[in-house]
Amino acid sequence: MYTQTRTQVLAAESELPGPLDMRNAMGRFATGVTVVTGLDEDGPIGFACQSFASVSLEPPLILFCADHRGRAWPRIRPTGRFAINVLGEEQSDLCGRFGSSRGAKFDGLDWERTRWDTPSLPGVLMRAHCEIHDVHTAGDHDVVIGRVLELECFEDERPMVFYRGAFGLDH
Repeated sequence: MYTQTRTQVLAAESELPGPLDMRNAMGRFATGVTVVTGLDEDGPIGFACQSFASVSLEPPLILFCADHRGRAWPRIRPTGRFAINVLGEEQSDLCGRFGSSRGAKFDGLDWERTRWDTPSLPGVLMRAHCEIHDVHTAGDHDVVIGRVLELECFEDERPMVFYRGAFGLDH
C-alpha cells in the first residue's frame, strides 16, 4: 500500500498561490534544459529555457514558454524562426551563459549560422529548427508553438536535468 504525506499547504483556499509558491511547487517537476536561439539584424540572440515540449507529431509541432518581458524573446519573435538546442549534462557553461541576464552570450562561442538563419550551438544533444506557428499570451509568459522544419540528433549523452532549483537529481 502506498501512502503519501503532504508536507506543506502552499496556499489557503481563499487565496491563489504566489510566485514563490509556484516556483517551489513546479520545481518538483524535473525538466530538461534548452537554449532557444535566433538571429536578427543586431546579431545572434538566445536564452536558457526549461519549458519545452513536443505538441504534435503530425504536423510536427513543439512548444516553449518565454517571459515576454525578457530581452531575447522580443528580438527573436519578429524574425519568425528559432532553434531549440537541447543541452547535455556537461554543458553547464552554456546554461550559465544563456541563463544570465548579463553579458554578450555569443562572445567567444563557436556557433554556426544554419540554413534556417538561426544560430546552432556546439555539442548539444538535439536541435530543432522551427518557424513560429502560433503565440499565446499566458500571464507573464508567451506560449510559443513552433512548426519543426528540421531535426538534428547527435551523440547519445546524458541530458542536463533541472530539479528543485538545481541541476541533476542528486540533491
